[in-house]
Amino acid sequence: MLFLILSILCSVIVGVIFKISRKYSANPSQIISFNYIAAITLCYFTFTPDLNALDHNAPLEIYTSVGILLPILFLFLALSIKYMGIAKTDAAQRLSLFIPILAAWLLFNEGFNTYKVIGVLIGFAALLFILKKPSNQTENKWIYPAAVLLGFGVIDILFKKIALYTAVPYTTSLFFVFLIAFTVSILIVLYKLFIAKENFVLKSIPFGILVGIFNFGNILFYLKAHKAFAENPSTVFAGMNMGVIILGTLIGAFFFKEKLSKINVLGLVLALVAVIFIVLSQLK
Repeated sequence: MLFLILSILCSVIVGVIFKISRKYSANPSQIISFNYIAAITLCYFTFTPDLNALDHNAPLEIYTSVGILLPILFLFLALSIKYMGIAKTDAAQRLSLFIPILAAWLLFNEGFNTYKVIGVLIGFAALLFILKKPSNQTENKWIYPAAVLLGFGVIDILFKKIALYTAVPYTTSLFFVFLIAFTVSILIVLYKLFIAKENFVLKSIPFGILVGIFNFGNILFYLKAHKAFAENPSTVFAGMNMGVIILGTLIGAFFFKEKLSKINVLGLVLALVAVIFIVLSQLK
């Protein structure tokens, strides 16, 4: 249970760091690049990836797809936190679980039981309620959390495909994906520095390193939690999603004074209910 709690904390802290970095005018794209430097370093020394294993018909096209999507998705994550807050962004990220569930049904002909159908329907209702902005705020940037939801859903599907290639250890695949993501993030930073004429912000370095540490911690503790609950993975699945939604909401409301309407709160409650139904569907 400790590993699960640590994974939840790391996941939410990433959003908190992005939120705080705005007050110091740190650059999100530069933060993302330094995040990957920290993540790659930690991954290398923690997992000792076997780079020779990449010769065994590794799914390089999937690695590349994930490596390109990750830094772009991080930018949308930062924008979503900026315009919509931590609570809604975390909820959108966790509701992305419905994308691979729908893909399993539509693409892989996986059966849907009653619990799963109810969970998906409640999840879509929750999403609509969560993304509805309070009426006293005129600017609605719902497209950012929507992109977070869609992006994390697609990445989840791709990571599941990577896991099927057992000839390559999963941690080695993760290391290689981080390398590609870092390369893409550097290209984005160079474009913004030399073409868009953005300034390099020195404060982005410590924020990026912190994001990388907690981003990696999220993955590390999540894997350890799955090993600890090997006989009951649904416990990790439910605990992670519900924990992040609840903690993200509390931190957003109490520490950053994010305004949530009654409709938003209803949406968050429905999100928790949807996750519970999805977990029940896996147990049947």
